[in-house]
Amino acid sequence: MKYSFVIPVNNEEENLAQLLTEIDPVIGKLQTPSEVLFIDDGSTDNSLKCLQELRKPYPYIKIIVFDKNYGQSSGFDAGIQAAAGEVIITMDADLQNNPADVINLLKFYPEYEVVIGTRTRRNDSIVKLISSRIGNSVRNFITRDSIRDTGCSLKVFKSEIIKKVRLYHGMHRFMPTLCRMYGARVKEVPVSHRARSAGKSHYGIGNRALNGLMDTLAVRWILDRKLHYHIQRIEQ
Repeated sequence: MKYSFVIPVNNEEENLAQLLTEIDPVIGKLQTPSEVLFIDDGSTDNSLKCLQELRKPYPYIKIIVFDKNYGQSSGFDAGIQAAAGEVIITMDADLQNNPADVINLLKFYPEYEVVIGTRTRRNDSIVKLISSRIGNSVRNFITRDSIRDTGCSLKVFKSEIIKKVRLYHGMHRFMPTLCRMYGARVKEVPVSHRARSAGKSHYGIGNRALNGLMDTLAVRWILDRKLHYHIQRIEQ
């Protein structure tokens, strides 16, 4: 199995059928065995039932069910660790990511082990756009990175590298930065961004600002404290 799509889901029942109709032709273009892992992150609507029904027309679907809501980082981590593919593709379930962009991201793989989407013409409120720009600037300053859009979930990873990354709450936004610790080359590629047509966002400014700063400081600590050494030889 070459490709694994990893998609956390929390109360997205109105978007799932449409999402699969857009992912299916992408899998057809890949022309290789693929899987789509949905992680039901404690949904309280009919998301799980919808996914179970969608397994009939789309047999490549696999479902991981959490016993309660744990958050996006846990959803991505569970899916990544369970994925069988050599290449892991992450995205959101809210239809704001366009699955068709996956093909363009894959053009830069395997030259780059991590290929990430940078949203153009974002369909968000002015407040969210400003807060996102400030957040990205602060994260890059503290982590000494240059990722322009840490909030875009549409990403491509070499499986053996992303599986090495240990995630904590809120740290899914730093996956490319953490992958660099393991020698990954990172490429940013422009992708489209669509307005949410159904459901509501679960992640607002208020619940991200302070936690985001704490996460950023934690990542800086990890980057500074990671062991780096090379064994010249072992004598016996």
